[in-house]
Amino acid sequence: MKIITFLISFLFLAINTQAQSQSKVFDSKTLHSNILNMERKYSIYLPEGYESSERTYPVLYLLHPAGPSNTIPNQQSWYYYGGLKQYLDKAIESGEIAPMIVVTPDANFDTKRISYWNDPEGDFNFENYFFDEFMPYIEKNYRCRTERGSRALAGASLGGAAVIQYIQHHPEEFSVACALAGAVRKYDYEYLRKRYPNVNEKGLMEWYKPYDVFAYYENLPDDTESGIKLYISCGDDDHLSPNNVMLHTVLKKKGIEHEFRIQNGAHNWSYWRSVTPEFIKYISDSFLK
Repeated sequence: MKIITFLISFLFLAINTQAQSQSKVFDSKTLHSNILNMERKYSIYLPEGYESSERTYPVLYLLHPAGPSNTIPNQQSWYYYGGLKQYLDKAIESGEIAPMIVVTPDANFDTKRISYWNDPEGDFNFENYFFDEFMPYIEKNYRCRTERGSRALAGASLGGAAVIQYIQHHPEEFSVACALAGAVRKYDYEYLRKRYPNVNEKGLMEWYKPYDVFAYYENLPDDTESGIKLYISCGDDDHLSPNNVMLHTVLKKKGIEHEFRIQNGAHNWSYWRSVTPEFIKYISDSFLK
């Protein structure tokens, strides 16, 4: 009887330990933002072994897109449409990439808009929230490595544009960045007017200056050392491919090192899923060893 009891206890312990060591995704966690004056959602991927060890991990801040149509763009997108957990589990288990924490903030402003910017109307300063509240909260509450060499930033579409903008505004925070089909553009009054109808043209021009990535790079001295490993990718059938080619051209002209890919695909999750192994391996290979 004692042997049977021992075996049952051992089996229970083994099953419980195995369950604890498996990777987990929490896709609707929340924190309160004083800057935005609201509860904000985020998702987080914790790799296998996180709960059964005291190990610290590099962290990837992964930004969701604002679309495409017929999808729900939020902190869950990379898991629901991108198949991210399945890829990470297999790639980490095979040793293709390093175990890492992956976290995605929700950039939805209720039903008003999706934005990673400090809002020109002053009621949704998401960039301030991201750097002053969100990142510190994640790195305080999860076992993230906090040195620059162990932090990465990536995103698709509007999230890809935010990647380029964020590494300009906060180059000290990240060592590697990946922008997929980044919605980068020069100042475009008609486009911005539709997004912010309550802001006049002068206000939009002034507000957009720090978000005009082309003007930023064009005004840099030649052969500027960015200090950030940069990967840019876009589908050849993507309506944003001309913008991404133009960004690549400006970077090349200025002598700023980066990787650039134009591959078969459009502005959709099929393309972003197809390049996920390449851009995440690029990030993993760039992490501080």
